[in-house]
Amino acid sequence: MRVYLTKRVLLFFPTLLLVTLAVFAILRVVPGDPAVLLLAGTEADVEEQYTQEQLEAMRKKLGTDRPIYIQYADWVWKMLRLDFGESYFFKTPVYDDIAERVPVTIELGLLSVILASVVAVPLGVYSAIKQDTVGDYITRVITITGIALPNFWVAIMIIFFLVLAFGYFPPLGYASVWDDPWNNLQQMIFPAIALGTSNMAFIARITRSAMLEVLHDDYIRTARAKGLSERVVIFRHALKNALLPVVTVFGYEFGRLISGTVIIEVIFLVPGMGRLLVTSIFNRDFPMIQAVVLLIAVIVLILNVLMDLLYAWLNPRIRYS
Repeated sequence: MRVYLTKRVLLFFPTLLLVTLAVFAILRVVPGDPAVLLLAGTEADVEEQYTQEQLEAMRKKLGTDRPIYIQYADWVWKMLRLDFGESYFFKTPVYDDIAERVPVTIELGLLSVILASVVAVPLGVYSAIKQDTVGDYITRVITITGIALPNFWVAIMIIFFLVLAFGYFPPLGYASVWDDPWNNLQQMIFPAIALGTSNMAFIARITRSAMLEVLHDDYIRTARAKGLSERVVIFRHALKNALLPVVTVFGYEFGRLISGTVIIEVIFLVPGMGRLLVTSIFNRDFPMIQAVVLLIAVIVLILNVLMDLLYAWLNPRIRYS
């Protein structure tokens, strides 16, 4: 196990290096000059907004006039010292802005995964136990529909029914969970539902498939032959082993949700990393975009290692060498 973990940790560095190269290169290839946006606010009528001397001075101030490889090396060196630079648009340290928004996005991601798992696992177990019954067919229709519906459409429908059908308006001003838990729950519960709908459906499908496979194993028949109740057989013996692929999906889905909160946070006005990333992209805020993407990559890599450790706890037969 120790050797395996060492290898996985060492893979962090080349993976992060590839991420930094990719995001840095893409931002420089995509059209749009941050100096132009800062001076004119638009790329139209550039000549009427400012002079070429002002443009060159702004590029020098931002550091975008230097060769690409020097810009990249300078960014990586500062990043290793946790210095992500200053935001072009907000005029504040990138580190401070991200530190303020990360807890919001993580709260939204955790809440959506918890809600999805609470619904999905029992739904998948029920569907497997009642295979080829009316209940199983209804469950499968629900999960297939959940997978097919885009998150942004679910979010729009939630707002539509809340406002028009029920006349309910969720609070717009964000409240921290520590300051006002009830207000925070009202603001976060509906974005979490919208974000976790497809996740719930996918986990339920995986749970059903895993349970069907486990229920036909020899040790399940042995447990039943010993006279154990069906409840004990299902929840103590079958479910624990069936959770292995579910854990895999859980880690993957949580990482995907963290990076996929962009649209949901914009629709529900949640002040998290996703909304910050959208604003930064529109304003060509290179330091902010690079920092947010890098942070998402780090979170996903850490989740992968944690999920591998959880495998060994769920199934002691697994041994890494």
